[in-house]
Amino acid sequence: MKNLKMKAARAAKDLSQQQLADLVGVSRQTINAIEKGDYNPTLRLCLEICKALGKTLDELFWEV
Repeated sequence: MKNLKMKAARAAKDLSQQQLADLVGVSRQTINAIEKGDYNPTLRLCLEICKALGKTLDELFWEV
């Protein structure tokens, strides 16, 4: 399932996939795969992404 919440939060911060990847220490391809729903990140990576985007786990990764 695509992670449109993460993509929207990244866009709201005016960050490219590469910039977010650099902030959290992964490749741009990893960020792209998470946004496309092709990769299930570790909890640690989820927390790093949340910290970089100023969001909570619930806001970015919890499915309602």
